[in-house]
Amino acid sequence: MASGAAAETLTARVRKAMHRARIGVRKAMVDYFRGDGSDWVALAALLISVPAITGGTVWHPDWIAPAALVLPIVAGGLLLRPSSLLALYGTAAVALIVEAAVLGPYEQGPHRITPGTVLVVAAVGLFGLLIAQFRSRVGVPWRRGGTMLFDLRERIRVQSALPQLPPGWHREMSLRPAGGQSFSGDFVVASRTHGGHILEVVLTDVSGKGMDAASRALLLSGAFGGLLGSLPPHAFLPAANGYLLRQDWSEGFATAIHLVLDLESGDYELFSAGHPPALQLSAGSGRWEEKAAEGPLLGIMDGAHFDPTKGTLRPGDVLMLFTDGLVEASDRDIAEGIDRLTGEADRYVTSGFAGAAWHLIEAVAKDVHDDRALLLICRD
Repeated sequence: MASGAAAETLTARVRKAMHRARIGVRKAMVDYFRGDGSDWVALAALLISVPAITGGTVWHPDWIAPAALVLPIVAGGLLLRPSSLLALYGTAAVALIVEAAVLGPYEQGPHRITPGTVLVVAAVGLFGLLIAQFRSRVGVPWRRGGTMLFDLRERIRVQSALPQLPPGWHREMSLRPAGGQSFSGDFVVASRTHGGHILEVVLTDVSGKGMDAASRALLLSGAFGGLLGSLPPHAFLPAANGYLLRQDWSEGFATAIHLVLDLESGDYELFSAGHPPALQLSAGSGRWEEKAAEGPLLGIMDGAHFDPTKGTLRPGDVLMLFTDGLVEASDRDIAEGIDRLTGEADRYVTSGFAGAAWHLIEAVAKDVHDDRALLLICRD
């Protein structure tokens, strides 16, 4: 019985040791792919792959060419820190020396280690080291960089989502970044305030476009989202202007249009900071009317004043807000672009504007290399 108990105790200890090892490896892998842990697992795997490739090259160079050593070097440039990468490069250099010694001088056949092979491996290693040093300087591992960009894009998308409107109202919005990119310098922040009776929407166009303006757009969308609803409507644009001035950006201006809409009466105010005018469709006349408010660009001058224009959305009316990328182009001025936009929008007067925002951008500014945003507020 004593021997059986001892065997059971030994088995239990082995199981506990294996369990702790599995937990340790799992934690190391999780920390690594989160960017918080050591890269020893990846380094070990790549160090093992180098002699495996070398053995395959010596055994059958027709199938495993000497230049195959660039594979672990490329992977190391993506996975390893600069210090670990140097250890991998040293192993790869030793592998090249071994292959050259075993296969013989390159003059004796096509599968030898040639100077070109050495140059290719060295060049790939140099680029990998530069990439690793850049990641190390930024402080974002590659395995988290894509996740962070995806998260930033989703945050912009969520912040640009319009709140649900009460029965009798409909809203449409479409945002198209320049060049088909995932990030845009145009963004929308919106909120229902005063118990949900007031809809406040701010459409902003940051200087620059696409990825160049994305970081500033993300920062401003967060700041504007915090200001919206926390200040009286007439104080929003002055506060936003002061915020941009404090950033002291070399290219820090932006245009914005701020809509304050009473969802019960349909009365609204429009504040503008150098933004293209809004367009209102009157159901009675069937015509589009420009609604232009006065105000300078954001981030240009201190103490700027923004004078609103007022109006009312009656049943059947539509209010359209847009950025200049939709109506301006190198071969046409803004007046011509607005005429083209209203002409295309007339197609939806009888059928309704459900899904019209995306189609209007496609029809008016599909190939324009600029950020484009279009917002429709319709009263049924």
